[in-house]
Amino acid sequence: MTHAPHAPQHGDTRHGHGNHGHGNHGDDLQSHAQPGQAHHGHTRSDLEGQAEILDLDAEVLAEHITDITTWLPLNEPPRHIVDLGSGTGAGTFALLEQFPDAHVTAVDSSAGHLQRLREKACARGVEDRVRTVQADLDATEWPDLGVPDLVWASASMHHMADPDRALRTVRELLAPGGLFAVVELAGFPRFLPEDAPEGRPGLEDRCHTASESYHAEHVPHRGADWGPKLTAAGFTLDGDRVIDVNIEGSRSEAVGAYALGSLQRLRGSIVEVLSPEDLTALDLLLDTDGPGSILRRDDLAVRTERTVWAARRPN
Repeated sequence: MTHAPHAPQHGDTRHGHGNHGHGNHGDDLQSHAQPGQAHHGHTRSDLEGQAEILDLDAEVLAEHITDITTWLPLNEPPRHIVDLGSGTGAGTFALLEQFPDAHVTAVDSSAGHLQRLREKACARGVEDRVRTVQADLDATEWPDLGVPDLVWASASMHHMADPDRALRTVRELLAPGGLFAVVELAGFPRFLPEDAPEGRPGLEDRCHTASESYHAEHVPHRGADWGPKLTAAGFTLDGDRVIDVNIEGSRSEAVGAYALGSLQRLRGSIVEVLSPEDLTALDLLLDTDGPGSILRRDDLAVRTERTVWAARRPN
């Protein structure tokens, strides 16, 4: 929930106020993973699938995550960072790389995601700079997370049952003058050209439309403008930024796997409302052994936006 988020020509960067919302990631693919939130009713295979998507998200959007960490309007390099809804560590490792003297407390509700994060930390030789905390951020009381000077929440805030309360909790958590970075992915990524697939052009648009009512019910805070919410919670807004994401599939084999996994998860929320013809066309794309598999296409891209709001706790 997490670690949803996103530069060099992976997309132009512009400043502005995004009505983004990772929740807008259609809900994003991590809306299904819900980093940082309770995983009620999820099976082991569900969580493993979520972890794989989170790992692909980190790989495909790595440049955009780095772009955001370099933009953050910090007074000085942070020493203690809290990553809320860390997932499998996309933000955690980007922050550790950007701030080599910092330690990160990674918070997520999934023990499996945190185990995966710890394994990555060991493989990278930074295990002494990472602390993991399993917690449900919808709980009234949060565990002791120390006094960070930077809190990072990528693709997690829109999953909160009471985000306004969560924002106030973060404000109390931060050191005076500390920074809170809220990162959200604007809409479920688009992968296919508008005229695809052959015989059912515009399929992806119709899938997105079919998912809107589902996500409006299950993720009501997706698409929120977090600026006013942060101000209402007592923060001073230091700025926001919108980063266009447009990654050509030819640049990375991971894009195909990312598209496959993302559309598989999207299918789960629209299977009851999609037309039979569109469902058949979608299943042909998701059939990895078939001639119409999305993995066989050479025209894939990742198109979306990532928005970051930077807000400061007053001294």
